Parts: sequence; structure tokens; C-alpha cells
Amino acid sequence: MLILTCPCCGVTGEETEFHAGGEAHIKRFGPGSDDEQFHSYMFAKENAKGVHFERWRHNNGCGKWFHAARCTTTLEVFGTYSAQTYEPPKEIKDKISARRPGWSWREFA
Repeated sequence: MLILTCPCCGVTGEETEFHAGGEAHIKRFGPGSDDEQFHSYMFAKENAKGVHFERWRHNNGCGKWFHAARCTTTLEVFGTYSAQTYEPPKEIKDKISARRPGWSWREFA
């Protein structure tokens, strides 16, 4: 079971207190986007085996969205951070690199 800490209110709880919202850091396209951009946004997901960045919502708490960095094979959580960021914080990327040398995910490494 995942143990997550909401960075908004500081509450730590089991994954049942939260709701997964899919992959984080996806570029969203607005009106006027072409079919390829829309297809990429809707269907081209990483679904990585290993380190993955996801959106989560604190359902049974403050109700706010945040991002989590975790390993999909070991369920190890490297950290959580605000959903209002364009990339994972350096300290989380450093923590992942220390545990998983040579990892990469999208443009982050």
C-alpha cells in the first residue's frame, strides 16, 4: 500500500485517503489544436515500469491536487509536491537519482 503525504495540508495517509488522477506533467493543448496534438494528450502516456510522476487528489482531506514521484514496481514514494509546478523539484530528482542511477522520464533526469 502507498503511503502519501499531502504537500498542501501535511497529512500523511494510506492511498485510500487519496485519489489517483493519472500521469503528471502532460502538456495540454487548448482550442485550435490539431488532431495529432489532441491524440498525444489523450492517448500517448508513459505508463512506465519504474519511476513515474502522477497526479493525486487528497479526497478525504483538503481536496487539493498534488504530484507524487513513485516507483511503479516497488511502490516506493520519493516525494510529493505542489501541482502548480512545471517539473519535479530538484531534491526529489536527486533522491530518485541516488536510488536509481541512470533513470529518466520524459525530459526529466
